[in-house]
Amino acid sequence: MAQSKILLHESWLNQLASQFNQPYFIALRKFLVEEKRKGKTIYPPGNLIFNAFNLCPFNEVKVVIIGQDPYHNVGQAHGLCFSVLEGVKVPPSLNNIYKELHTDVGIEIPDHGNLSNWAKQGVLMLNAMLTVEAHQPASHQKIGWQNLTDAAIKAVSEKHSNVVFLLWGSYAKKKSELIDESKHHVLKSPHPSPFSAHTGFFGNKHFSKTNTLLIKANKQPINWQV
Repeated sequence: MAQSKILLHESWLNQLASQFNQPYFIALRKFLVEEKRKGKTIYPPGNLIFNAFNLCPFNEVKVVIIGQDPYHNVGQAHGLCFSVLEGVKVPPSLNNIYKELHTDVGIEIPDHGNLSNWAKQGVLMLNAMLTVEAHQPASHQKIGWQNLTDAAIKAVSEKHSNVVFLLWGSYAKKKSELIDESKHHVLKSPHPSPFSAHTGFFGNKHFSKTNTLLIKANKQPINWQV
């Protein structure tokens, strides 16, 4: 993240501008600059920290998938939760997402893990934390990112209607308190991790259910092919 400029889609900048002058965000930016100065590697690269927002403009949000932390190994994180770039081995949780996708809507399991096509159709793929130190999982959980990402979730809840929120796992489910369920749809299930997918993620049919809800709201359904 450049010290002088926030690389963020204008539609989101309009929604989140007030956050960038808050003490927590000033401290967060200072922390990241200092970590880089110490020679630490931070993922994703600075130009991709806000990739979820840049690929899915605020006015186009139809679906929200909430993750927790970016991937922490080389070449994985590119700013979309659960997603990795082409050429990177598909992580176990994403592999389980693909299995459910195949069972639910019949899409063949892809040979890569880049979910950018979903984001470009209005799926906000938001990690609660937007950075992580290389090879140190959950290392940036306490630097303040949740304040910004919670503000983003609240903005979607307040200013949109009939958005489908997919909350997978106990961490994501806690974000339901930020969502007005009287005008949005919240689908919950266990996390797609190999440790929990068999307890209810498999068979949740969230992909077909999402499109059914979007169609009922006169919105274009998502083409889940990646």
